[in-house]
Order: sequence, then structure tokens, then C-alpha cells
Amino acid sequence: MNAWLCENPTGVDALQWKELPTPTPGPGQLRVAIQAASLNFPDLLIIQNKYQMKPPLPFVPGTEFAGIVEAVGDGVTGFKVGDSVAAFTGTGGFATHALVPAALALPLPAGFPFEDASAFICTYATSHHALIDRAALQAGETVLVLGAAGGVGTAAIQVAKAAGARVIAAASTDEKCEKCLALGADATINYTTTPLRDALKTLTEGKGPDVILDPVGGDMAEAAFRSIAWRGRYLVVGFAQGGIPSLPLNLTLLKGASLVGVFWGEFAKREPQRNAAMMGALAQWYAAGKIKPVIDQVLPMQDLPKAFARMSSRQVVGKLVVVNS
Repeated sequence: MNAWLCENPTGVDALQWKELPTPTPGPGQLRVAIQAASLNFPDLLIIQNKYQMKPPLPFVPGTEFAGIVEAVGDGVTGFKVGDSVAAFTGTGGFATHALVPAALALPLPAGFPFEDASAFICTYATSHHALIDRAALQAGETVLVLGAAGGVGTAAIQVAKAAGARVIAAASTDEKCEKCLALGADATINYTTTPLRDALKTLTEGKGPDVILDPVGGDMAEAAFRSIAWRGRYLVVGFAQGGIPSLPLNLTLLKGASLVGVFWGEFAKREPQRNAAMMGALAQWYAAGKIKPVIDQVLPMQDLPKAFARMSSRQVVGKLVVVNS
């Protein structure tokens, strides 16, 4: 097998495409021949030694991928050689092969393309867990999605619309805003040219959004939270901008609002049955055409550094995917 190996987590330049022994699955494991893998923001952080999870060196980065079961370890039930699966494992995806605990493998229905499957689990699970579970989003409520053109943002637009909500998408360019409208957003805000609070006041007739989904953090958080509706829920999903904001807690009192943490990975570990039910519901939504991953570009696996460069440039709409030919 071949893989992008991180022996020193100093950034993309330290990754090396190397030939490694093809692993044999142990008890409870599958060996998957990877067809496609997608990039998530933690993939960049982990090779820079900036992520909360720090795997032992050396490691193969790549949190999320899809492929074909090539071998099955002892004790595995429900999978056989030739099955199509997707997986979110934290590491191992930027390679030709990976070992996957069977408990973390998602069986793919017929006709589910590998490129879509590789870009499905993380963003849609995060968005569904955030909006449906943590925020208890109701039909007719208004959702503000920050960073709406990114992977989580594009998924959140679709999940919120599937739940019957009104969606305001906030993005950094007019082009990104247009793409959010094409995904089903009801209104958009280009926050580089329009003050966020002014736009939200106009679009919500002074009420403010009921739910704010924030995977960005940074300097927009306070302006967004000051605009939230009475009994609003502010979903803390991530900090893609880099800065972790400090919010005046008196705002929660004045607005009767809630700050709600969203950590899908921990939810999946602690509540596996609820997570499995959620993933089943998302697969049904995909089959019904309610949700579909937005793929920015598809590149060869060996062009992973180019994919990381595009991600770092903040040009990506949706997700980047790398494939093994």
C-alpha cells in the first residue's frame, strides 16, 4: 500500500508519500481499499500539531474516507469482502488502504458514489447533531449559518431546510453567497461588505435568528450573538478562523439565550445507538434527495498537498475530495 505519512507534524510540507506494508485486519477490523477521501479542517490542524487529538508518530492523516472491504478480521459480522463502506476514523484516510473498526464502518446503499460518501459523515453528522439534537430546531424557525460556504456550512443549510427552517447563510464573497442560495438558503449576507448585525436586523424584522450555527469563531461571534432572538440557541461548532471568541455572558441573560457546545465525535462515542439512528436518518435523506455533499474539487490522492493549499486559501465551497485511481 501507499500512504501520506506524517513523521513530524510541522505542516503539509513534512508529509511524504511512502510505500508501507499492507496491513492484515485484526479481530473486529476491516481492511478497506480506499476509493476516495475528503479533507476536513482538523486534517490540517493535526499535521500542524494544533489539534486536540495528537496521534503517536508516525501516522497517516485523513479522518474520513470511503471504499471497498478487501478483508475481514475475526469476529466481524454484518460485513463481507466487496461491500462498499464509509468511515470516519480520525486518521488513516490519505492512503490506498486502511484498517477500520467494523463498529465505525457505515454500510453504503447501492448507488451511493464513493466521492459523495467520503464527504458525508463528518459534516452532515455534525450539522444534524447540532441543529436537530442540540438546538431542537423546529419547523418555521430561522437559522443563521456562519461560514455557510464551507463543508459544515453547506451541510447545515441542507439539514436546516430539510427540517423546515428558514435559513440565512453568511459567507465572505458574493460568489459564495450565490452558491448558498443555489443550495436552498432563503437569504444571504456577505459579511465582508455588509455589517452582520444590520443585515440580520433587516432580514428578521428585528427579531433575530432563533438558532446560530457557528463553525468559524473569531471576530464575528459577538456580533452574531448580540443579534440572537429571545430564547435563541448559539451552537459552538468550531473555530475555523483560528480565534476562540470571548463572549459577554450578560448577553445570555438579556436574551434568555443558550450557548450550546457541539462535539459530534464525543456524542458518537458516548451515545452510539443514537448516533447510529441519526446516521440512518441521514442516509434516508440522501436517498430521498434532501441532502447531497457539495464537492468543490476532486483531485488525485497524490495531489493532496495541492488540496491542502486550496483549503488554506479559504477558496473552498463545500469539500475537497482526493481519489485513488
